[in-house]
Parts: sequence; C-alpha cells; structure tokens
Amino acid sequence: MVLVLCVGSADAQYNKRYIAWASRNMLASDNYKEAIDILNILIRSDKESYEAYYLRGYAKLGLGDLIGARADLSKAIDINPVYTEALHYRGIVHAEMGNYEDAVRDLTAAIELRPDLPGSYYSRGVTHLRNKQWVKSVVDFDMVLRFTDKDAQTHINRGVAMLGMNDTLAAYENFEKAIRTNREYSEGYNQKATLMMAQQRNEEALEMFDMALRCDSTYLAPRFNRAITLCRLERYEEAIGDFKKVLEIDPYVTSAYFDLAIVYSLTGRLEEALEHYNLVVEHAPENVKGYYNRAAVLMELKRYGEALGDYSKAIELYPDFANAYLQRAIIKDIIHDADGAKRDRAIAYRKIAEYEARLEEDPEGLTLWADTSRKFNQLVSFETRSAERKLAEENDSHTTIREMYRWGLSAPTSIGQHRYYHPAIAESTVAADTTIVFTNTPTTLTEKEVAALNKRFEDAAYSSVESIFRWAISQLAMRQYTSAVNLLSEAIRLDPNNAMLYLNRAVTRAEMIDFISSVTLSEKITLDSDMALRPSRNRTFNYDEAIADLNKAAELAPDLAYIYYNRGNLHALSGDMPAAYDDYTRALELAPELADAYFNRGLVQLYLKDTQKGSMDLSKAGELGIKDAYAILKRQQNSAK
Repeated sequence: MVLVLCVGSADAQYNKRYIAWASRNMLASDNYKEAIDILNILIRSDKESYEAYYLRGYAKLGLGDLIGARADLSKAIDINPVYTEALHYRGIVHAEMGNYEDAVRDLTAAIELRPDLPGSYYSRGVTHLRNKQWVKSVVDFDMVLRFTDKDAQTHINRGVAMLGMNDTLAAYENFEKAIRTNREYSEGYNQKATLMMAQQRNEEALEMFDMALRCDSTYLAPRFNRAITLCRLERYEEAIGDFKKVLEIDPYVTSAYFDLAIVYSLTGRLEEALEHYNLVVEHAPENVKGYYNRAAVLMELKRYGEALGDYSKAIELYPDFANAYLQRAIIKDIIHDADGAKRDRAIAYRKIAEYEARLEEDPEGLTLWADTSRKFNQLVSFETRSAERKLAEENDSHTTIREMYRWGLSAPTSIGQHRYYHPAIAESTVAADTTIVFTNTPTTLTEKEVAALNKRFEDAAYSSVESIFRWAISQLAMRQYTSAVNLLSEAIRLDPNNAMLYLNRAVTRAEMIDFISSVTLSEKITLDSDMALRPSRNRTFNYDEAIADLNKAAELAPDLAYIYYNRGNLHALSGDMPAAYDDYTRALELAPELADAYFNRGLVQLYLKDTQKGSMDLSKAGELGIKDAYAILKRQQNSAK
C-alpha cells in the first residue's frame, strides 16, 4: 500500500484521515508492523496528531514493545490529556511492566473521564489481581458485572480473587457462573478442575479437564494437569499420551519432558526416561533436578561414569545440594575412589548440619536442596510461561547484529538501503552503474549474474579508478577477498582521498576475517535465549587493519554516518562494547533515522546490562522498520517475568 500526503490543507486532512482509517484496519487484523510504517508517515506530517501516537503505541504493545508503547501513548496524552483510550492502554502497558501503581493511576483517570465504559474497570481489576489486591480486584470485577454479567472471564477472574482470599466456596461459585455463562469456554472448566485437583478430588477434576479439552483440544494447561491427575490415579499410559500431546502442540514445554521422564522411570522404562531427561537438560541446561534425576537413571543402567558427571553438574549448579554429594559418594565407592567418596560424604554431612541449624528460621528457603528427606521425582506443574521456552514464532534462537554498509551488487530495480543524503554516496561515480548500490544487505543477483558482471568489470578494469572499484565490488560479491583488497589498494594508490574506497576495503577485510574464522568458529555477536549478548567463541583474528581504514575514511568524510556505524560493528565484534556504543551514537547524531545503528546500539547496551536504554533503542529500531527488534523485546519481556 502506497500513501501520499498532499501539501494542500484540505487534501492533507483527507489523506491523514485515510491513513488513520487504514492503520486502524491493519490493527484490527493484527498487522502491527504495517500499521507502524504508515503511522510514521502521518506523524512526520503532523507531529501533533495524538491519534497517530495512540495508534502507534497500540501497535507497539501488540508487538511486545512496552517501552515504545509507553512513550507513544505518553506523547498522545501530553498532546491530549483527556484522551481516554490512551490512558487506558498506557495503564495496561504499566501493568505489563509491573508498574502497578502507575497502571492503577492511569486506569483510574480513564474511569473518571468515562465511568460508563467497563473496559477500564476490568483492566484495573486485573491489575489489582496481579498485585494480589484481592478485595480491590473484586470491587472492580463487580462493577464490570453490573454492565454485563455475561462475561465468563470476569467471573473467572473474580473466582481467582476469591481463592486469594481463601474463600474456596465463592471461587467455585464464580467458576460455575463462568461455565453457565459460556459452556464453550474452556477456561471455566479448567479453573474449576484445577481447584478440585488442589483438593485431591481427582476423579471430579478429571471430568472437568475432559470438558475443558472438549471445548479446546489445543489448550495446554488442562491437558497437562489432566496428565498429572491420571498419574495420581496410576493411569500411567493415559498420562503419557497427554504429556506427548502437550509436546506435540508445543515442543518447548520443558516440564512435560521432565514429567514424562518421571513416569517412564516409575514404570521401569529406563531408556525412555533417559531419553526425556536428555531433552530436559537440552531445553533447560540450568535445571538442577534434570541432571540429578538423570544421574539416578544412569546409575540403574550401571553407566556410572555418566552418572558421576551428572551429579557433579548438579553440584556445580547448586553447591549446597547435599543429596547430590551423597549420591556421588555412592558412585565413587563403586568405582573404588574411597577418598573421593569420603570427601563427598563429609561435605554432605556438613551441609546437612547447616541445613538443620537453619531449618526453623528458613523452612522453605534455598537450603531445601540439603534436605536428604526430600525426593526430587515429584511431578512438576505446568508452566504457562517457561523461562526456557524459545521464541519459536521467530524461528530463530539468536539475533545477530546488523551488517556493515558498503557498495555492493544488486538488481537494477533495487533501491539502496541508506536513508539520508551525503555527497560521498550521491555523487559516487560507481553509482552510475545501476547494478551497484550502497547497502548492507546481500546481493539480490544470482551467482550466474554476479559472474557475468564480474567478467564485464574485469574487461574494463584499469581504465579508471572507478573501473577498478567496480571490479573490486564484484570480486567481493564472489568472495574473492584477497583480490578485492588488492584492487581497492590499487584504487586507493590512484585516488588516496576517496573515503568510499577506504570504507569498502574495511568491509572487505572484515568479511575476509569472518569467512576465514567461520570455518571453525561461530563468530557473530548473538543475543541468546538467556538474553546474554556475547561473542560465542574467543576470536583468533582482529580487525585492526579494517578499523584503520575506517579511521582514514572518517578523516576524509567526518560527517558520513556509515563510517562510524561500520566501525561500531568492528568494535562490537572485537569485544570493545564501550567504543562500539560511542561510534553508534556518533552515527545517530549524523543520521537520526539510521535504524541499524539503533538496533546494534540496543544490543550493545543489553550486553552492558543497561536494559532500559537498550530496550529504548530497540524500540526505535522497530519503529523505523527493523522487525527483528520486536522479537528481542518480546523475548526480553518474557525472560524478565
């Protein structure tokens, strides 16, 4: 969709209305990214359009960008302080961020402006519920039910609040009302079944879980809990079927692997138990119980060396785990390491003594791992938000920094990715060839097309500096790095004041290093599922020559933002994050809409543990068009819960 803002006031007003209408349609279809793209057009045209800021904030909320959403909604409220919808949704954003007082303040303001709308009462009730303000949440849900008593979820939420006040009879009554209100809504049955399960009313709970799954066979919580209930009734094969179905729907529910392993152990199917404990530690490498329980299975299989390793790993993860020391001592006795067994038992007994001394003051604290009376093969409950869950919808376990800018090959119809004018780019003579663009994306040409261009550029080489430059560009596209560097060096000899030649040679040298090192190492800076930004291995190469080229380019074109952006990348890849931050900042001073610089600076700040500022940069990168930024923000949001 292409939208044009006219200059004339009447036409401009018409088009602004059209953009707002089109963006609302996109939001209704959950096309958040597309809505942001066209709302950016409206905001650039009219910086006082509170509706545009509100709609963009709503879209960012849908993408999980809480910081960006809060900023846009706040801007809408600054322009129009009585904008009820903006207050309502900023309250929701505050609640999602855990800022419950701010959330209640905004939602209360929305209610005061429009006391006739139930939505703000409902959202404030949910906020109170999350903050364990049970009575206040019931008051708000009662108000919602005055508007309509036909909302099943409100009855459910009210029931949960009653449970918080230990009023199980009222909770049952509310769950029953939810079921009567909507007999096709799975959650009413699930909540009632979960309460029955907690009261050991297993047969009744099983019936309710069955009803929940009849309404929605893909709902994981009732299926998972039904499996646990079946285990309590010793109907293990049926339980195994439910756990397997959970993993078929969502293979990242680590607790299902754990419980399946326990059930297989209970039924003597040790190899299958081992297989599933392997999956537990694969999906959750910090899961202490996974290693501890897998070691027990390995012991039964007489695979003592592997069991010893697992007990050691459990101890490494939690050094106060007395049971692990005692079990490791047993293995050391079996393999005739009497001294090692003696040391492990001494450590275990000391930790047990410390545990018993602290038991009265800390009955449920971390010292439970030293309690030798505890068993660690109890089924674990379903986790709707698993810390180990991968962001499967993004189909990517990590995010790399955005690539460097350089002159490269592309199809004649391609548009360069740079966003701002600079003479060094606009007036570059190589740009006269329609197959050469300034970009940070891979070539769109096929290998055959690249080879044909390379042959054409080679035939014309040495007729001018530009001809040498073109051939170097095609050599880079063919990964002929040494040749490309040599050609650029010759071009620099002939034209030593051309900043673009130094920029492209820097990129060529850096890509050559990456290519060589990638044979044995994974060299990208990555943002892994645990939100740790780091080089995946220690580097054996450095970028000194490439950085020197960019330093020279900066002398020749000190106001060219891409030079500092590229140098920031090299500093980041070298591990010098403060220098990378400074260069990205300089790039943004020169080119305030350089989205890649916001994205990379955001990752650097996450690495430096400045989560707030890093998130703000990623939010801005997403606003400017980098979709991957929202995936990281959502992942960060999930990991923080």
